[in-house]
Amino acid sequence: MIHQVRVIYGDTDQMGVVYYANYLRYFESSRAAFLRAMGGSHADLDAWGVALPVIEAHCRYRRPAQYEDLLDVHVHISQLRRASLIFSYEVKRGDELLADGHTRHAVVAPSGRPRAVPVPLKELIERSRQVPRDRKAV
Repeated sequence: MIHQVRVIYGDTDQMGVVYYANYLRYFESSRAAFLRAMGGSHADLDAWGVALPVIEAHCRYRRPAQYEDLLDVHVHISQLRRASLIFSYEVKRGDELLADGHTRHAVVAPSGRPRAVPVPLKELIERSRQVPRDRKAV
């Protein structure tokens, strides 16, 4: 799945490049777009009795992005375990790789205790694996 992000002025630092922490925001917006593209939403997670808190985040910066750049954030679920999953990301400007990384998410009940991935979420993830990775998300 690909989610497009336009770099706004507020995303940049004094050197005119995207501030490093904003890549995590791009990861987050691409996750939300990913869920929507697969027919789900964060409201569905609530209805299924789960939350997906980030328990690990990693980003490797390769080239700077700048104000007004149109970025493609490629996102997919690279690992699904019993009570956790990993989203992997590549941030590109055209064919140029600017950053890549991943976020690991626990699957937790409203109490905050770990729980198994609910069946509807597993089905959504399986559906995502059948969609071409170069498909644009809305």
